[in-house]
Amino acid sequence: MGEVRKIPERSEIAQQYKWALEDLFETDEKWEAGCTELEEKISLLENYPGTLGQSAGQLLSYLKLRDDAECAYERLLVYANQKLHQDMSVSRYQGYSARIQNIGVRLAGAEAFAEPEILSLAKENANIFSPEHPESFYQKEPGLKEYRILIDRILYQKEHTLSEKEEALLAQTMELSSAASDIYTFMNNADLQFGNITDEKGTQIELSQGNFVRMLENSDRNVRKQAFETYYRVYDQFKNSIAAMYQANVKQAKFYADARHYASSLEMALDGSRIPTAVYDSLIDAVHDALPEMYRYVALRKKVLQVEELHMYDVYVPLTEEYDATVTYEEAKEKVLAGLAPLGEEYTTLLRKGFDEHWIDVYENRNKKSGAYSWAAYGVHPYVLLNYQGRLNDVFTLAHEMGHALHSYYTNKTQPYVYSGYQIFVAEVASTCNEALLMQHLMGQCTDPQEKIYLLNYFLDQFKGTLFRQTMFAEFEKITHQMYADGEALTAERICEVYLELNHKYFGPDMVSDPQIALEWARIPHFYREFYVYQYATGFSAAIALSQKILTEGEAAIEAYKSFLKGGCSKDPLQLLQVAGVDLSSPEPVRNALRMFGELVTQLEELLIAKQG
Repeated sequence: MGEVRKIPERSEIAQQYKWALEDLFETDEKWEAGCTELEEKISLLENYPGTLGQSAGQLLSYLKLRDDAECAYERLLVYANQKLHQDMSVSRYQGYSARIQNIGVRLAGAEAFAEPEILSLAKENANIFSPEHPESFYQKEPGLKEYRILIDRILYQKEHTLSEKEEALLAQTMELSSAASDIYTFMNNADLQFGNITDEKGTQIELSQGNFVRMLENSDRNVRKQAFETYYRVYDQFKNSIAAMYQANVKQAKFYADARHYASSLEMALDGSRIPTAVYDSLIDAVHDALPEMYRYVALRKKVLQVEELHMYDVYVPLTEEYDATVTYEEAKEKVLAGLAPLGEEYTTLLRKGFDEHWIDVYENRNKKSGAYSWAAYGVHPYVLLNYQGRLNDVFTLAHEMGHALHSYYTNKTQPYVYSGYQIFVAEVASTCNEALLMQHLMGQCTDPQEKIYLLNYFLDQFKGTLFRQTMFAEFEKITHQMYADGEALTAERICEVYLELNHKYFGPDMVSDPQIALEWARIPHFYREFYVYQYATGFSAAIALSQKILTEGEAAIEAYKSFLKGGCSKDPLQLLQVAGVDLSSPEPVRNALRMFGELVTQLEELLIAKQG
């Protein structure tokens, strides 16, 4: 029996590869003191209901105190959850996470009166928020002008804002509404155990969320198949429970959509960023139109791998075995710095700052939260969680998450707190632009045909995984949320049927949609943040367009792009992208990205033909 390769404990990871959470709070005790201080601020906020119309100064006082409380809450929340995410089994930080969540519920309750009261003030006196009227609050208190965008957005939401009592009641349901997501997160990250598989050398490897995709990249097909079947066997055992969690999350989304008088959960999810549902629908339509290009890529993959049947466990394996793409973390940092050099010295200096000053938690350890993310609290540098495995994909993940981090850095340095958080619709643009620039750099310096094949394959898989797959996810969400709205129960059997049918549609006739892939929905945590994933696809399309502008137009495009990065939520997301030169209200950026995909498939075909010749 070969040696078992174990996932390290947290204590076994070198300190230089851990994030510096002490930059948020030096000690746990200071975090606890911060919670007490926040609760005192909330007590002050609870004195404001019914007083906002007393004077412009009173309204300004409330808004500033609210900003102060929310900023403190954000910092406490990031610390508690990142302490938990570095080891999900630690009960102390499970308690911290629960405590700050409870405080967040109280904070939301203390703020719930404000929007209805502001709307009431506007109804009672149409001139009170008219900037040019001599009796308006803006004229009486110039400090309120900073909040004009916020107030305009509140007035925009008047049809979906309830009475003060109703808003307070909804705020109290927040903790309940996250129950399905919370349960799924703990189950998926801390409770599910996948057992061991045997690699091509006879070594026993513990299968995990962190190394599953790496196992699917293995050149030995038996290893890939073993990992695929072993992994999904565990999800099959729990599919009914996970289906119940998923339905509960769909149910809470519909509850809030109904309560706020939206036609659907989809409309509610998009309206916060003023995104028309037509943008969502046109994305799906555009990708449907381009599915023949995906089928061409799938057929090419089948031909290159020389298999009678192409299975879902063959999706991730590189199409060339000769190129060794293993990359150390130190090498990855240098590749990212070189790839993002077109963004200028200021940007790369900030990258180095993040690398050198412990913004990043690098390696997987036992019970660490799976995947990768960036999270920032205003007034403190951003943080990045990785589970670095040494694959080329991990290099791109580093570039991606640092794109998020520097987006947060720029907006936090430029905007007041109230406009510092960029909206979800643009959240994936900066991160994916980094990936596109890195890819162009690597392909541009490549002289080895095998490396070129590998990179083209990787780039195509980015299109497949981001533009095609995330759109498939988006369509899955649209279908299942509508099923529930129409009165159909979301059982494991029905969800699997829907998912398997979509998999057939998106991968085409040359792909065997193995029965296990019907369970893939059960492993996707983003489904608990409903109607989020489509933005990966739209963001990818915008990023492709922006990267091309940066590379071809130079300094003018870079400055326009930085204006976008600094914008926060000071403009609506479609407007921010237009500042950078991309119009996502039109389907053209998506169509252009899909055309590039077809061109890349042709390039790969030609290289492979030349190799065979």
